[in-house]
Amino acid sequence: MKILELTFNQLAETLATQYGKGEYHAKIICREVLKNGNIALNNIPEIDRTSPWFKSLKKNLCYSFGTVKAEKEESGTRKFVTELTDGLEIESVIIPMHNYKTLCISSQAGCRMGCTFCETGNLGLHRNLTVEEIVGQIFNARFHFGENIRNIVFMGMGEPFDNFDNVIQAIRVITDQRGPDIAPRHITISTVGRIDGLQKMAELNWPLIHLAISLNAPNDKIRSRIMPINNSVPMIKLRETLLNYPLAVGTTFFVEYVLIRGINDARAHAAELADYLRPLPVKVNLIPYNPGTCAEFEAPSEDEIIRFRGWLVDEHVFVRMRSAKGQNVMAACGQLGNGSFKME
Repeated sequence: MKILELTFNQLAETLATQYGKGEYHAKIICREVLKNGNIALNNIPEIDRTSPWFKSLKKNLCYSFGTVKAEKEESGTRKFVTELTDGLEIESVIIPMHNYKTLCISSQAGCRMGCTFCETGNLGLHRNLTVEEIVGQIFNARFHFGENIRNIVFMGMGEPFDNFDNVIQAIRVITDQRGPDIAPRHITISTVGRIDGLQKMAELNWPLIHLAISLNAPNDKIRSRIMPINNSVPMIKLRETLLNYPLAVGTTFFVEYVLIRGINDARAHAAELADYLRPLPVKVNLIPYNPGTCAEFEAPSEDEIIRFRGWLVDEHVFVRMRSAKGQNVMAACGQLGNGSFKME
């Protein structure tokens, strides 16, 4: 039994089917494992540990979400590497946000989207993560590092909609009030624009889950150069899908725009971007390009970022500048999955 893959109701059903127990014991086990980090189920006052059913349960427990292999920190931003049971490694980032922490989690080992400005995209896809491996990143952040994780962003390694079913089940587990208990409004899924994934999300009718669209270009020519998915899903098709998406009243899409010197940072690009976004309810996150181990592009200066932001404001676009937290330890946006991660 893999508890980290089960919601409370699924666990209660499993206990009833296999052990003749019900919600009472499911509540206890969820509390111990998902809220207290007691994966061995030791020293539980409500349960007689000599009971045959409990001995059988403990024998059948299986945890395979990986172990923390290494970590690095810069100004409170902590990047940690998890070694999975098959030897593959994934990376996650804990980001300080006032009196709580945001966890940037991975959904795949590697990524097949091939975005040229992204370190993970250079790895290619090794495999999808299981539900347990996704939820396990939260477990490790909370109980290995003792962090108060309140926000989850699927902005780590991989394209979440490329692993749709496992990501969705992980969200069901994460948002379960008897489990990790992270509110849906505190969860963001970032996608390069997999419209099939957006359409399936729309069918789920989860209006409180935030969506971030990794756009990064003002037109098809530039976007196709830096994001291969644009060759099959051009920007007009992506916008049509977003226009039909059932957003909750008063909410917006987050649009991520990685600013790359000499590629997408001209005044004309700001005007094109504004025209493209005008029909959509959006907030733009302006992100400076973070060089990887084999940097093909150049990062903009702070003045250039401020200038581009000003152009967007002139076009009446709501825009926020994203600071590059963790850049020096390869923990910033677009830097996860590098082969040079070493502990000092």
